[in-house]
Amino acid sequence: MSDNPELGAVPTNQIHCLTIIGQIEGHQLLPEDTKTTKYEHVLPLLAAIEETPEIRGLLILLNTVGGDVEAGLAIAELIAGMRKPTVSLVLGGGHSIGVPLAAAARRSLIAPSAAMTIHPVRVNGVVIGVPQTYEYFARIQERIVGFVTGHSRIRREDYLRLMNRTDELANDVGSVIHGEDAVRLGLIDAVGTLSDALDWLHQEIEAEPEA
Repeated sequence: MSDNPELGAVPTNQIHCLTIIGQIEGHQLLPEDTKTTKYEHVLPLLAAIEETPEIRGLLILLNTVGGDVEAGLAIAELIAGMRKPTVSLVLGGGHSIGVPLAAAARRSLIAPSAAMTIHPVRVNGVVIGVPQTYEYFARIQERIVGFVTGHSRIRREDYLRLMNRTDELANDVGSVIHGEDAVRLGLIDAVGTLSDALDWLHQEIEAEPEA
C-alpha cells in the first residue's frame, strides 16, 4: 500500500483514474461557478502517480471546454513524459487544449458520441495590436500544432486546414471532428469506450515487468 498523501492507500496493480473536465484553470482564476481543472493540483498528482509503484497505469477521462493554453500544455507534457502506460478517453468533447491532452497519452480513444474542436489560439480582453503580439500568438499556436502532430498520426497540413476552416463554425474559425473522423485523420488512435480503455491498460500492465 502507498503512504503518499496525494494518493492515499493504493492497492497493488491499481489503475489510477484522472478526470480533466471543464475549463483548465491556469494562472488566472476563473469564476467560482465555472467547473475547472486546476493545473497546480494535477501536476503534482501526475508526479505522484509516476513515482508510486503500486499504480501500474493511468486512465485519463477528458471532457474539456478549453482553458489556459500554458496550463493545458504543462499537463500534456507531463502525461507524454510518463513511463507508465497511459490511455486517454474523450467523452462528450475535447475542445481546444483538450486536443493535445488527448494526444499526450500513449493510447488515445474517443467515445462514439464524442467530438473534438480544433481552432486557433484566442484570448479574451484587451489585446495590444502590435507586431510583437501577433508573433507571440503565432509562437503559442506553433507549440500546440507541434505537440499534437508530434504525439499523434495527423498530418501537419491536415491539422492546419481543420484549424483554419471558415465554413463550419458559425461566427468562428475551426472545425468540429467527430469520433470516426478523428480516427481517420490520425488525431485519435481508435473509437472506444471505458471497457476498451481498461482492457488496453491491463494488457500493457501484464506485458511490463513489475518495478
